[in-house]
Amino acid sequence: MGTYGQYCPIAKGAEIMAERWTPLIIRDIMFGTHRFNDIERGLPGISRSLLAARLRQLMRARVLEKRAAPNGGHGGYHLTPAGEELGRVVVRLGEWAAYWAFGEPDPKERDPMLLLWWMHGRIHRQLLPPQRVVVRFDFRHASRRHVWLVLEKSDVSVCPTDPGFDTDLIVTADIVTLYRVWLGRAALVDALKEGTVEIDGPPSLARAFPRWLQWSPVADAVRAAQQRI
Repeated sequence: MGTYGQYCPIAKGAEIMAERWTPLIIRDIMFGTHRFNDIERGLPGISRSLLAARLRQLMRARVLEKRAAPNGGHGGYHLTPAGEELGRVVVRLGEWAAYWAFGEPDPKERDPMLLLWWMHGRIHRQLLPPQRVVVRFDFRHASRRHVWLVLEKSDVSVCPTDPGFDTDLIVTADIVTLYRVWLGRAALVDALKEGTVEIDGPPSLARAFPRWLQWSPVADAVRAAQQRI
């Protein structure tokens, strides 16, 4: 971790916060991702060695701590009290960017796997039916045509290839529209009316599916920014 060589609180904070990937690591841990492999999946483009180095830096800065798993398995990374306060800075940064620096996604930002990875962690599992539900997403104008979500009360999985179970629901969507809905720039009900998002399958499951989804943790900030524009 480099230093600015300045005796200033802003400089000291920037030495911790302004490293590449660090705000996104804090974001993901703050929003419930704790295991190394899961953090890596939410940060396409980061190497495992760089992620490990960033985590070590944040632990030395007393922003993160590693806790043992209750069942004796691999432990996870969690925010310390200092990290929780820094997390509020990350949220405030997002609120600022939602108004001043957030437009439509560039083509290189339209990543179906990353979007489904984010979505999989925001499922109301207590609302799922007792049986497994397999949802196939068919994306228009995207680098990857199909991605599957396997929904169970005990777990939710993202599959880049056919998981081998019968498909219960098919969600067909333009990738930009689904990103906009996920991030609060558009309403799902409007996208369904316009036909930019379609949900096909048994009517009971199709009606229930939107209720299983929680949108991005920053969606409220994006909606608030939209209202200010």
